[in-house]
Amino acid sequence: MKTVLTHQRLMESSEPTFQAGLTLYQAQQIIYDFLLEIVKFWPPEDVLDEFRHLFIQHNDSVSSQTLPALHVILFANDEIEFRYTIKRCCYILINNWELARHFDYIQHLVDLFEDPLLQRRTLSPTLKRLRVWLNNFINSQDFQELRLFAARLAEDRTINRPGEWVSRYTSYLLAPQYIDESNPLEQRQAARALSQRLKAQYKFNLALYTAHGHSNQGDRTAHNPTDLGDNALQLIKAIVAKRGEYSYRNLARLFLEQTQGTTYASFKTSLPRYLLYTVSSNPIAKQLHDQLATRLADLYSEFDDDPVDSSLRLRTSNRVIDYLMTENREEPSPLFSLVLSQGNALTLAILLLKLVLISRQSHPYLEVRIADLLRYYERFPRHQCQWVINFLEVFQVTFAIYAEDIEYNLVKVSTDPTTLEGDDLETCRIFSQLLSESPIPGQADEDLSD
Repeated sequence: MKTVLTHQRLMESSEPTFQAGLTLYQAQQIIYDFLLEIVKFWPPEDVLDEFRHLFIQHNDSVSSQTLPALHVILFANDEIEFRYTIKRCCYILINNWELARHFDYIQHLVDLFEDPLLQRRTLSPTLKRLRVWLNNFINSQDFQELRLFAARLAEDRTINRPGEWVSRYTSYLLAPQYIDESNPLEQRQAARALSQRLKAQYKFNLALYTAHGHSNQGDRTAHNPTDLGDNALQLIKAIVAKRGEYSYRNLARLFLEQTQGTTYASFKTSLPRYLLYTVSSNPIAKQLHDQLATRLADLYSEFDDDPVDSSLRLRTSNRVIDYLMTENREEPSPLFSLVLSQGNALTLAILLLKLVLISRQSHPYLEVRIADLLRYYERFPRHQCQWVINFLEVFQVTFAIYAEDIEYNLVKVSTDPTTLEGDDLETCRIFSQLLSESPIPGQADEDLSD
């Protein structure tokens, strides 16, 4: 129940009274400020009521300014600005409720847009415009992103669609939201925070599994967070076994040192060799090398004689990610299909990792391309996408090991002093250690260059 004192405080803070000469920006700010005020002091149920009164029922409000302010926005006849307003209002509530752990109310907010009232005809031109714009918003990608966010936070809910399996990879689906600077700040903050929390949870679960998953009988606490079954531990061992001068980090550092000060043309020639160095024995390596070399030869050729710098390295790494993932951001690239159709999920994951190791700013870009592919494949049922799912699982494990803040090590438990290669990995156990720092991939230099 809203207290009289809180109402009094809001009414006093809402002075001065509404003026007909409000600009669109001022009208938007009045609504934002009102929601920011009530979400901090009111019970979530009452905040939802106010949101419903303002946007759905459009009949009354505690504040004397919010309805007139909404009229200004509607009279401006700019649907894009209205959609930005409604999005930002939603994420103002979401951010605050998430911090307060009122997760259920985030789903209740999304459910408000299912009110049958929005389909009712009206003679009022203002109300008609409001309902048309709200229905357009409901049918937009913006609202699908809102549903995705709410569904992931509500632990007992999932998104009901044919590609329901993609909700497992929500941390990547959120990437386009926090990368897009045209989205409201509140939306970008909420999407980034949730994505990072999901990755951190996955990383922790993976470390716990590697610590307790060696027992033949299995430890009940050692839940396997991957979808790889018993192959997960062997995959982790194979990745961690690349150590010393052949570690991916060390190879990246050597490549950057060797190409420093060289021409851009020379850098492009060296890049495919660097990417495929550790997988040269794979039958598909030559095809990949030839196709990448051909694509890179003409890339940004106007800079061929210039010294390579961080900007050219970033742009080039992003283009190679396009070649390997999706070039039109709508469907898989020919190289993506070629590599995975021949069962080379780990090879592709390693190539992408090596790109990020020499261009840490490419990491968010890579995750957005993964989101593009997820949007493409979500139309298909799980059994038709198993090869793609296998790649996504291998990718997650690879980046959790190499680009996060838990250090993995192999320790031999056999007295045989042979190297950690091939079948000898069976004699090893994995140990993980949480580092003192917790950098986010793509955010700090120490991340991928130590």
